[in-house]
Amino acid sequence: MKFFAPNRTFRRLAALGLIAWLGALPVIGQSGRNKQPAPDPKKTTKPRPPTGATILPATAKPSPTPPAGDEVNPEDIVRVAANLVTVPASVVDSSGQAITDLTLQDFELMVDGEAKSITELQRSDAPVRLALLFDNSSSLSKAREFEKQAAIRFFRRVMRKQDQASVYSVSTNTDLVQPMTGNTKLLVQAIENFGSTEGATSLFDGIVLASQDLHQQSGRRVIVIVSDGDDTVSDTKFEDSVRTAQAADCQVYVVQTTKIENAAITGNAVGSANLRALAAERRMEQLTNQTGGTVYAPYSTKELDPAFTQIAADLAQQYILSYYPQDEKFDGRYRQLTVRIPTRQNVRIRSRKGYYTPKG
Repeated sequence: MKFFAPNRTFRRLAALGLIAWLGALPVIGQSGRNKQPAPDPKKTTKPRPPTGATILPATAKPSPTPPAGDEVNPEDIVRVAANLVTVPASVVDSSGQAITDLTLQDFELMVDGEAKSITELQRSDAPVRLALLFDNSSSLSKAREFEKQAAIRFFRRVMRKQDQASVYSVSTNTDLVQPMTGNTKLLVQAIENFGSTEGATSLFDGIVLASQDLHQQSGRRVIVIVSDGDDTVSDTKFEDSVRTAQAADCQVYVVQTTKIENAAITGNAVGSANLRALAAERRMEQLTNQTGGTVYAPYSTKELDPAFTQIAADLAQQYILSYYPQDEKFDGRYRQLTVRIPTRQNVRIRSRKGYYTPKG
């Protein structure tokens, strides 16, 4: 779709001023596909576009992270007490084992390159608000039952009494099939009730929808995506989905199913290195890198459970850094975050790359 094509989506997004995020990857053409008839109006099927920032020209050159000059509407900023900024951080050694004995004095937080004081350091006792985006499009069919059962076991393993989760079905439309709940039985039932795979993939729409729903929740906001990552019909651009997840302080994990599906169809997990698959892989890596999560790409159904187990372990072993901005202007601008541990050698840290200040 050309940027200036006068279709319904462009007019709607332009009118609302949908934000655009620097960091775009090559976009695969998606013309010629028709949406299915509108779903049940009782279900939320389309993302509510964020408002207040400028759509970049189609020819703009992206950069890896949003520059400090970007602005977002104050309504898109996560409002917390006294403008508290929380930074979940996962720390592992050179062998990938979690490091769990760090103290506040071990951490260093940089905001736009300047050292800032960390007010508090907590372990992962903070409640989790998790949204599962499960791809039910026709591109995932051969290993789908294994994927469903692995997701069910994940919920049974990760849910604590203080946690809540929701379930979204991603196909031609993205449907919220189980609203936020702490009842594991309802979450399991929602996955078990998934019908046969059909339709296209509106993954970027789903990311926006889940991010905006999580935006209303307190606690650590987490999105887990089970998909090959290949979006085909979303109204939302990839850049906008990443930007919305960032603005809502969502940490995104992806269980990318491409290799499992390839193995089930051809016996070869690698499959053909076509441009669509490579673009989908890069996009999922970029999405998780910017939000502090990671991508797991199992080669077989036997590796599905370990992938979900690793996500559960990561959430259980995180450090939560708290920072109160005291010398910043509340101008809606993007602030780059860097977490360091100068007291340890050969450690790897995974945390979100930035946040947005309130405006006003």
